[in-house]
Amino acid sequence: MAWLWWLGGAAVLALLEIVSLDLVLIMFAGGALAAAGMAALGAPVWVQILAFLVTSGLLLFALRPWLLRSLRSRMTLTETNAAAQVGRMAVVLEDVTELHGRIKLAGEVWSARTEDEAPSLPVGTEVRVLRIDGATAVVGTSSSAPHGRAPSAM
Repeated sequence: MAWLWWLGGAAVLALLEIVSLDLVLIMFAGGALAAAGMAALGAPVWVQILAFLVTSGLLLFALRPWLLRSLRSRMTLTETNAAAQVGRMAVVLEDVTELHGRIKLAGEVWSARTEDEAPSLPVGTEVRVLRIDGATAVVGTSSSAPHGRAPSAM
């Protein structure tokens, strides 16, 4: 009967993996399947737990890195959230200095600042996002080179 618990745990972990897509929970699901196999063979609980730990560990530290490398070589990673804003063009809404300012970026108003000791940027200036620092966009003139990223349309 213990094998059913392990099998149920493996199913739950596999379903949660679909949500997370980190290839971590699926490795634990594999460990739970190994433990279910041990339970089905009548092994004591400590052997089942050991099978779970060893199998999960091997999958996590041996198989997962290889899977991630393989996946990344076949698919380009798309930046999301704040990281996706780096390199984009914006317009200054409120003078941007080293300390504060406001820009319109991708239809949203963002707090912004310039790099240390950079000249302030007046209202209406087109700027490029150089990086995101917390919830603040660090910007430079539109001719400033983005850090490792091609510009994208606003």
